[in-house]
Amino acid sequence: MSGSDADSGDGVSLTVQAAEKRDAGRGVARIPELARRQLGVLSGDTVVVDGEERTVAKMWPADPSVSESVVQIDADTRANAGVHVGDTVTVRTTDKSAIRNADRVTLLAPPSLSESELRVAKRKATEKLRNRPVRSGEQIRIEGVSQAPFKVVDTNPGGDVGISTETTVRIVTRGRDDGGSATTPESAGSPETARDGTDTSRPSDTEGELEQGGVTYEDIGGLDEELELVREMIELPLSEPELFQRLGVEPPSGVLLYGPPGTGKTLIARAVANEVDANFETISGPEIMSKYKGESEERLREVFERAEKNAPTIIFFDEIDSIAGQRDDEGDAENRVVGQLLTLMDGLDARGEVIVIGATNRVDTIDPALRRGGRFDREIQIGVPDEKGRKEILEVHTRGMPLSEDVDIDGIARRTHGFVGADLDAVASEAAMAAIRDRPTDTGDREEWNRDPAVDKRHFDEALASVEPSAMREYVAESPETDFSDVGGLENAKATLRESVEWPLTYDRLFEETNTQPPSGVLLYGPPGTGKTLLARALAGETDVNFVRVDGPEIVDRYVGESEKAIREVFERARQSAPSIVFFDEIDAITAARGEGHEVTERVVSQLLTELDGMRENPNLVVLAATNRKDQIDPALLRPGRLDTHVLVGDPDREAREKILEVHTRGKPLGEDINLRELAAELEGYTGADLEALVRDASMKAIREVAAEYDPDEANERADEVVIERRHLEEAREAVDL
Repeated sequence: MSGSDADSGDGVSLTVQAAEKRDAGRGVARIPELARRQLGVLSGDTVVVDGEERTVAKMWPADPSVSESVVQIDADTRANAGVHVGDTVTVRTTDKSAIRNADRVTLLAPPSLSESELRVAKRKATEKLRNRPVRSGEQIRIEGVSQAPFKVVDTNPGGDVGISTETTVRIVTRGRDDGGSATTPESAGSPETARDGTDTSRPSDTEGELEQGGVTYEDIGGLDEELELVREMIELPLSEPELFQRLGVEPPSGVLLYGPPGTGKTLIARAVANEVDANFETISGPEIMSKYKGESEERLREVFERAEKNAPTIIFFDEIDSIAGQRDDEGDAENRVVGQLLTLMDGLDARGEVIVIGATNRVDTIDPALRRGGRFDREIQIGVPDEKGRKEILEVHTRGMPLSEDVDIDGIARRTHGFVGADLDAVASEAAMAAIRDRPTDTGDREEWNRDPAVDKRHFDEALASVEPSAMREYVAESPETDFSDVGGLENAKATLRESVEWPLTYDRLFEETNTQPPSGVLLYGPPGTGKTLLARALAGETDVNFVRVDGPEIVDRYVGESEKAIREVFERARQSAPSIVFFDEIDAITAARGEGHEVTERVVSQLLTELDGMRENPNLVVLAATNRKDQIDPALLRPGRLDTHVLVGDPDREAREKILEVHTRGKPLGEDINLRELAAELEGYTGADLEALVRDASMKAIREVAAEYDPDEANERADEVVIERRHLEEAREAVDL
């Protein structure tokens, strides 16, 4: 461990943890309050982080929920200190006078940067790096410019310096030839500037190769627990193989990541490989397959030989199900590939310096022989993120984005049920594209906007309207905007639904302490048109959970096993997207009493019973069903532990009819001769659907009168004169056939 005369005291020993997502690239060390008091530092002070190397960072307080024994630092600070997540560092204070503001800081750009990125880097460097403490020889990322780090090759004065608004930040390159590849400054003509105006003078201490950037832990949002599991299985065997030898156990040889597409399986694998400085071999399943006998197996052997030669190595099989499906009598080539993969994984050197990661969204199709200890030792589900996870992911993807003050990341996270990381990335990209499309048309204003762009709330609204959540795309998955205020009457039904669905999510501790199992299923029954489907949608909107709607008849398939498979997939996807409400509309169509219906519906009932019995393991999953023929449903579904809460949604009484009319006339230009209380009393026997139809027909009659009298342009101009009068309702009532 290296030190400095300017360092004060013995410091505090803390365990390294990944930084908060918003802190990536900021050179911040977040420390808990206890350590802050011990060090006697204030927010914004510079502290020294001593690991294998010594680096400096700005101190900011950690969230109170963070352990008192950790320091949160980003990938650059970890690399500069020569440590990984889980290592111990000493954080100490430094003499404030020792950190002087730099007159000049020279950064070596990563060779992968394009000329346009270089221009952005030169323009944004001082602004992005303001108040950042740096020292020569360290790596530093410029957020919003490049994923790869720049290298600090020179500072004036030397030592630890801070970047201020007065600091000149120079970006140097190795020069560029006509093809855009790296060249020396001498061959680029002038030593002062490249063709893009970027300074290309090369300081004397840039001979060493710049460390290449990649995905870091700060680039992964909403997967902290899963990331910790992967780290435990991969990072420890690669960084401390001797630990396993001392314990007398073999390190794990493989990890299987499974979950819906776009949730971050590949990202996790790349981040871990980057953080542990391991080689990374990526294999896309279909690339292995060859029409020539034996060639597929040979390609696999070559990959494993290369991995062992360049150990430590992570071999990553993307879409592993495409080459490791279950063996059968017909798939000769596939069987040989699976056999070869089994042999190679069994033959891995027990030192643990080669680890295999497989990723799939079809885990059940993988050959069982691969899914045992000694091969894929652990299976880790990478699920659909919850609201907190979505917020973290959005923070990652908007980190370098100039957001307007009206953009509410928390609000967007609440609105994006069922969105996976890839969807949220698409939302951020689409919002940026919407902002570009929305630029001023005037040339001067456009140039000014280009220099200082901004992404507004309306751009995110536009993006959310165009990006569909992929996790639930196969089913009718929605985040209903309806809530109980849109449902007139039905107060008893609302209260029962709240207790059955909302309470277990809100009062989880109460249920835990009283050892009470929440209801697993709710059946809404009653005549057609009374609001059963509306209640289900409103409940989902009220509780902010994913809503999976399944229409009964859509499940039935004439092919044996397909209907049951559809039921399994609905529940599997709902579990991945929990908390979820699975809503079966017209459930009587698929759950006729066994012995009285078709054999297909009998198999569906059996599968549904199995899924409902397995739901107790997941309190964040609730089944709602609606029917107007309760007597047709198999009795086994209606017993306690399955659809155990039955809610009658009957014809509304007078008071309920008044509330329903209030909902459907909200925002309409009603005439003074309409009294909703009197009208509700006159409409006995009308259901919610009937009342909605009545109001809609009355509105159409009022529109029809104006449309008949004027041409379209004039009619639209007189729109504010339209009034729905009592006579329109009377005419509509005569037309409604009850």
